[in-house]
Order: sequence, then structure tokens, then C-alpha cells
Amino acid sequence: MPATVVVGAQWGDEGKGKVVDLLAEGSDVVARYQGGNNAGHTIVEGDQVYKLHLVPSGILYPGTVCIIGNGTVVDPHALCKELDDLEARGLSLDTLRLSGNAHLIMPYHIALDGASEMKLGHFSIGTTRRGIGPCYVDKAARVGIRAQDLLDPKILREKLRVALVDKNDMLERLYDMPRMDPDRIADELIPAAERLQPFIADTALLLDQALRDGKRVLFEGAQGTMLDVDHGTYPFVTSSNPIAGGACAGLGVGPNRIDRILGVSKAYTTRVGEGPFPTELDDEDGRAIGERGHEFGTTTGRQRRTGWIDLVALRYAARLSGFTEIALTKLDVLSGFTRVRLCTAYRTREGEEIRDFPYHQSVFHNAAPVYEDMDGWSQDITGCQDIDDLPPAARAYVKRISDDIGVPITLIGTGQGRHEVIDQVGSN
Repeated sequence: MPATVVVGAQWGDEGKGKVVDLLAEGSDVVARYQGGNNAGHTIVEGDQVYKLHLVPSGILYPGTVCIIGNGTVVDPHALCKELDDLEARGLSLDTLRLSGNAHLIMPYHIALDGASEMKLGHFSIGTTRRGIGPCYVDKAARVGIRAQDLLDPKILREKLRVALVDKNDMLERLYDMPRMDPDRIADELIPAAERLQPFIADTALLLDQALRDGKRVLFEGAQGTMLDVDHGTYPFVTSSNPIAGGACAGLGVGPNRIDRILGVSKAYTTRVGEGPFPTELDDEDGRAIGERGHEFGTTTGRQRRTGWIDLVALRYAARLSGFTEIALTKLDVLSGFTRVRLCTAYRTREGEEIRDFPYHQSVFHNAAPVYEDMDGWSQDITGCQDIDDLPPAARAYVKRISDDIGVPITLIGTGQGRHEVIDQVGSN
């Protein structure tokens, strides 16, 4: 490998968990580089379903080192619950490590997130209200609480007092909410601090040593390219950088250490929350995709919006992260459609047809999809593990996507199960 980044190529929920899980089986280290418990990976193994929110997917494999990097924001109470749940299911946490530089989500972050969304009303962003954005705000403002602060109760209490000076004013005056007591928050953190203390480490150093030793290292992000705070559909984005470049800052490794960048895209498109979505379907096709694909958020349970695949956005994602290959998930969901559609360009409000993703938000918000139609297929392809087992129309659909993006598709998802995939398609 030895260093691979897995990147969401759409608005998140692309099936990265399954792809990361497949790659984690042959990895020595799996490291999470951004996001928080506003995201999740669902992994199906036989009759067992694992829903991971902060812990890297490699935790399912004994001996694999799992790292929660500095670019991740961590709700300590949520992480403790996830660890307890994993241990209750018989999984070992001995190889888990948490960056001491990872910022922690505090109760006031969650309160401010929810209050802000309610105040925005019709103009809300559609956050998960888990405090992710406010935590990243404090990180940039240099008043954040970090995992390493859990190791020193005196520093922790002092930092909480400083942070709450402004936060309490906001809660009270702007949102008419009660003020929070820093000492009470610190006291409530004591059990979490004791639970997490053995895992806190210099994870950037651990990664450097692993790469120097030639270990196989896998970097996993949350969300997707179109939710990137710099390059996504701002302001309807997350508060970090899910693109491949975010792995370097979010884990403390140089870009020259990365060998492979795998973009993950569904065979169609979904989006959770607010914001523009050119190929969104509000018809029977959209409902059928949602039902067949079980399109509900792993973390929130919110129903996902569905649409045909958007090649304009996918080309944009490939350019931003420099995909060396693509994993195309949930191809089986499209079985049964007599016609499948691909958005190959946008038509602007003025009638101009454009193939490149527009930089100006007003253009994108008013973009209409330009579709290319292809024959669908009726055969059930669930569990197919060879490209030649796919119907000709399905193979043509995959090839059309790969040709348009200019990147080989090397994995195809053909079912929900862990090994229901076609692997190494590019070699066929």
C-alpha cells in the first residue's frame, strides 16, 4: 500500500466504512483524520452490524493499530460510550490511540450548535447538532480544550473558565439559555478522563515510525468532498477538510508519504441536510433508490435525499484530491431500473451548458442537470464478485463513469455485506 487515503467523493455517506473495512483487513495502521461523531461508518459482517462513529474501522481486526488523529474533534462522553459498546461485543481496544492534540467537544459546544440552528430557522445549515462546528471554531480561536488537557485537571479547569467567559455570555444574552459552570463540567469529565487517559499519545510520531518501518497505513476521513469547508457547497458544509490534503494536517504527516488516493462514490448520489443538490429526485425513482439503498444516516437516522449520479461533482472531487482510483458502491441498488441517468453537465439559469463545477455559489444553486440516459438492467447483481458476472448494461454504466472521470474504478459494491464486492476491476 503502504499509505492510502480513502476520501468521500460526494456529500458523505458513500459507503466509505465498507471500503475502509476491506482495506483495513490488510493494513497495519488505520487512522482517522477529521470530523467527529457527526459521521459514522456501518459495517456488516454476517448477522453482525457495527456502527462506528469515532473509532477507526480497523478496530475489528486484532492487532491493527487504530488512531484518532489531531484533526478529529472528540466528544469524550460519546467516545467512552462507543468504547464500552465495542468492549461489550468482545473487541479489544489495546491498539487504540487518541492524539493528545485532538480537540474535545464540550457541553457548551453542543448547546450552542443546537441553539444556533434553531435561531437560523429557515436558513439553518442542517448540522447534526453535536457541537462539531463550535468545537472547530474554538480550535481556530485558540480557546479549545484538547485531549491532553484531560491529563492535567488544573489546566483543564482553568481552560474551561477562560472558554466559558464568552460562551456563557452567548448562551445567556443571545439564546436566553442558562449559564454553565466550568467546575461542574470539569467534574463530569473526570470519569471520561480516567477512561481515555491510557489511549492518549503522540499519534503523529507513531504514524511516522510506522511509515518508516514500511507498515501498511490507511487514512480514513469522514463526510465527503462536497462538504469540505473550503471547497464544498459552502455554507452547507462541515467544519473541516475531508479531501485528501486534509489527511496530512489532520494526522501530522507529509504529503510525500501518501501513495494511493481512493475516492468513494455511490453509483447514484445522496445528500443529508440542507443545501443545493442538482440531481435530486422527488419522484418514484428517487423513492425507489432511497428504499432499496436503505438511505438513512448512520449517526442521525435522518432520511437522505437521493438523485442520479453527478459526474460534474465527481470530476471536481477527483481533481481536488487527485484520485488514483475510485470505489463505486451500491451498484446493486440500481438493478431493476429500465433506464439509468448520468448528469454529465449543468445548465445555468442563462442557458449555458458547463462541464466544470462552478466556483460561484449562485451558479451552482440554480444549476439544472444535463442528463445522459443509458439502458438499465433487470438482473439482481447482489453478491457478484467478478466483473464478467455483471449484465452488459451494468458494465457499460461503470465504464462510462470511469471514462468520464478519467480514473479507474477498482472496487464495485454489489451488496451490503462486507465481501459483496468486485475487487480489482481495473485489472480485468
